[in-house]
Amino acid sequence: MQSELASCVVVAEPPGDVESVAGLDIAYDKRSDEVVATAVVQRRGDLAELDRSVVRGRSEFPYVPGLLAFRELPMLLRAVEALTVEPDAYLCDGYGLTHPRRFGLACHLGIVLDTPSIGVAKSPPHLPVDEPGPVRGAWTSIYGGEEVIGCALRTRENVKPVYVSVGHRCTLATARDLVLELAPRYRLPEPIRAADHLGRRRLAEPG
Repeated sequence: MQSELASCVVVAEPPGDVESVAGLDIAYDKRSDEVVATAVVQRRGDLAELDRSVVRGRSEFPYVPGLLAFRELPMLLRAVEALTVEPDAYLCDGYGLTHPRRFGLACHLGIVLDTPSIGVAKSPPHLPVDEPGPVRGAWTSIYGGEEVIGCALRTRENVKPVYVSVGHRCTLATARDLVLELAPRYRLPEPIRAADHLGRRRLAEPG
């Protein structure tokens, strides 16, 4: 299924101006199969929060390397549906094209919603990656064969890079620039950080 759907991914500039961005994240309860999915929409420019949503549920799909979307996408889509503000782009905590079958979580979400999406992973992909320079904004390409399918991006000086790739309806250059812009102080872009913090807080709350 992933190999077939990969042919549907569109690598092109977003169809309109990206003025708001949603960060998506999933928090897992280590003691059970309960999960909390969060979406936080922020305005580009001042990073003001425009909307947020939280949904609780249970993970129905086991953890299988390469099949993260089948585990996380159903809950993330519920969080997206609960938003009252429709963002112009989505940032996923995971891979886009830098996936063994070129169809990571960001691609799957982008295809289902038919909207710009970007993968921002904390761990390097299965492909060789050269370390970017130590300064903020330094980056190196990630190759899939002879094709550039992602990049390692230094968002904070002398801090581990993040791994950026196109999910859908975006170019790598635009994805890279947007992620760097949305990460003015920390390693991760602010919409994902906000979603992560929100999910952890809610998971710690009863019921």
